[in-house]
Amino acid sequence: MLKEIRPAFFILVGLTLITGLAYPLAITGIAGTIFPYQAQGSLMEKDGKTIGSALIGQEFKEDKYFHGRPSVTTAADPADSTKTVPAPYNAANSSGSNLGPTSKALSDRMSEDVAKLKAENPSVPVPADLVMTTGSGLDPHISPEAALFQVPRVATARKLPEDAVRKLVNDNVEGRFAGLLGEP
Repeated sequence: MLKEIRPAFFILVGLTLITGLAYPLAITGIAGTIFPYQAQGSLMEKDGKTIGSALIGQEFKEDKYFHGRPSVTTAADPADSTKTVPAPYNAANSSGSNLGPTSKALSDRMSEDVAKLKAENPSVPVPADLVMTTGSGLDPHISPEAALFQVPRVATARKLPEDAVRKLVNDNVEGRFAGLLGEP
């Protein structure tokens, strides 16, 4: 029996070292060399201080900023650790809401969001990505339609002509990867 177990044990140890240690370290090293910005989390800095990541959205409430997709991430309630409280764009708790299409809570939240957005810009249909969350709850990207929907509010708050803000939006739209994958 030892004759059969010994080779199996050495194969297990060898493959564990290769696939569990050597391969991940090699890939991490290669990624850090070829893509240092991305491998370090796509961190953004201002005045030498890290202010966020290009891959994680932030909550902006002021009218002068474009608002991203809603985020339903949560954090532990400081008053009661058995409960959670909303913590938008909490990267430590990436998740969707798990509310289904028949959920009253989801329906109520979306109805409230649509009503607020309709009041902001009544003549334009509300883009879906300003009401629906992403699976991770962290996505910083919005569609060109969602950005253009917000142009009147941002332009008014910043005392700029709408055409100038609209041009900035159109000039900063990221296209599809390789012209095929993803949405603008």
